Amino acid sequence: MTGGCFCGRIRYEVTGQPFNSTICHCEDCRRAAAAPLVACFSVSRREFRLTRGTPKGFASSAWGTRSFCPDCGTHLTFVHSELPDEIDVTTCSLDSPELVPPTDHVRTAKSLPWIHMADDLPKHPGRRQPV
Repeated sequence: MTGGCFCGRIRYEVTGQPFNSTICHCEDCRRAAAAPLVACFSVSRREFRLTRGTPKGFASSAWGTRSFCPDCGTHLTFVHSELPDEIDVTTCSLDSPELVPPTDHVRTAKSLPWIHMADDLPKHPGRRQPV
């Protein structure tokens, strides 16, 4: 799978199998994307490769680093300090986001009060519990 930012200066490739495909409702994701919720998925760091450009990164919290395009601002990835071998990728930065549909909602306790989820996906008030 391939993807990138809105302006096209950053491009990436995902060669591995996505997992933990979710819709996150936490305030950090909402603020980083300026959106009411964010769809993202995880992949092994070794299965994610930049093919063009260099995103800018910043510590968005004590536990994670986000990356975005320094030209157009598209939010691209998140790496949790406790999971350094994984990278979360914003689903809608994929060229074909329909290939990675969400399997659940996380941090729904932080959802905005005017969001009403009408799907039948599992909803977790906090983090997804490890399997």
